[in-house]
Amino acid sequence: MATEYYRLSDRIALRKWKYVDRAVYIQGVENAAPVSKEEFALLLLCDGEHEISPCPELDSLLQKNYIEPCKKGEHPSPWSMLHEYDNYYFPKMNLMITGKCNLNCLHCFNAKDNAPLNTELSYEQILSILDQARDIGVHAFTITGGEPLVHKRFLDIVRAIYERDMFIFELNTNGLLITQEMLDVFKQLHCRPLIKISFDGVGYHNWIRQHPHAESRTLKAIKLCIENGFSVKAQVQVNRKNVDVMLQTAKLLDDMGVREMRMIRTTEAPRWEKNSPDSSLSFEEYYQKMTDFAKEYIHSGMEMIIDVWQLLRLYPAAKTYELVPIACSKDEFNIRIPMCKGNRGMIAVSSGGEVVPCLQMSGWFLEHKRSLGNVLKTPLKELVRESDYLNLAMAPLLTQILKNDKCGNCKYYKVCNGGCPALGLLYSPNGDYYHEDILKCLFFENGWYEKINAELSDWHLLNPLDL
Repeated sequence: MATEYYRLSDRIALRKWKYVDRAVYIQGVENAAPVSKEEFALLLLCDGEHEISPCPELDSLLQKNYIEPCKKGEHPSPWSMLHEYDNYYFPKMNLMITGKCNLNCLHCFNAKDNAPLNTELSYEQILSILDQARDIGVHAFTITGGEPLVHKRFLDIVRAIYERDMFIFELNTNGLLITQEMLDVFKQLHCRPLIKISFDGVGYHNWIRQHPHAESRTLKAIKLCIENGFSVKAQVQVNRKNVDVMLQTAKLLDDMGVREMRMIRTTEAPRWEKNSPDSSLSFEEYYQKMTDFAKEYIHSGMEMIIDVWQLLRLYPAAKTYELVPIACSKDEFNIRIPMCKGNRGMIAVSSGGEVVPCLQMSGWFLEHKRSLGNVLKTPLKELVRESDYLNLAMAPLLTQILKNDKCGNCKYYKVCNGGCPALGLLYSPNGDYYHEDILKCLFFENGWYEKINAELSDWHLLNPLDL
């Protein structure tokens, strides 16, 4: 039987973590992919030194482009070789490099006029965080702010990530500082993140962002990104002021080639309430207005994916939709499932170095002077071995059931899994992380499952309610 030498492809890397014995990272893919015991054993031999005989596992790995034939002595790259970590698996980091911004948005604490209160990580601190992230097996980054592009070393930070064989899969920005030169650097680095740009509706963006040219400059940035081959996701604040221009806004963005539009209910933050009193949609108003929007959108012929925050997602290419409050079927339910799968897979680090389950919670923890750990004071490796942060990020559904009688006794819990912990915390009267997400309670208890399905009956629901 003929034998040959093989090496790991430059696009994959072998990894192990605590309780994750066999996985591979793939370039450009955020999460590690599992492999079988037999495949992993064979991958370990694909080092250019071992002769390997034909077998079904070899054919499978070749088809996946995980390995390639080579001459004896042609070794994989250092990144591709096996790395073992003694901490829990966290493949991603949401890194707020600065809390500062170049706009005075009506709803946002990170506004420019709050600059004295907004922290920023120094370049040296960021390099340390990147090294710590690499050393625990982090692979991918969301870069955010504030406005991340106001950081004077922004492009150096991007380069530093790629120099460490990690990558950026998302960039959150208001778009005003995006230039052709920046995109050229991205392309040189093979940096192709989803660029998530804030745009708050035709005729309202200037007002919310408090800049006379915000709308024109933001649309120009979106156009520039798309012309350069970058995928764009528009992030839209929705409130009583601008909700009626959402379909018009969607048409504009769809015509421009925007990949996805995410509509987010503007919450009752103190700054927003001060600048635009009584402008937040009530939960019932939000559900109704977004259902009305979705009903019109599915008959509009538009192709852009729609993500309605905490409610539904529309996929025009397949004429399908899914309902966000339905987290799993009752048969998929397991008390060991993390309360938030996103928190379990992505470490969030604030511009002050604080680690939190997600950055949507960072303001609450700051306001209540509560720290779960700080990477500028405690090594990240320690924080993902044992810490208050780890206890919350990895909290299973069982913990919520035991601590929350309403969830424990609710017939919908096996499908909603308690909803979003960030919303549970935000609307808890006593700062309880295990509080139920009242927005999801409203969805199930007030018949929104039936109402939305009736309005969207021409499309196929991907995750029907299964009790």
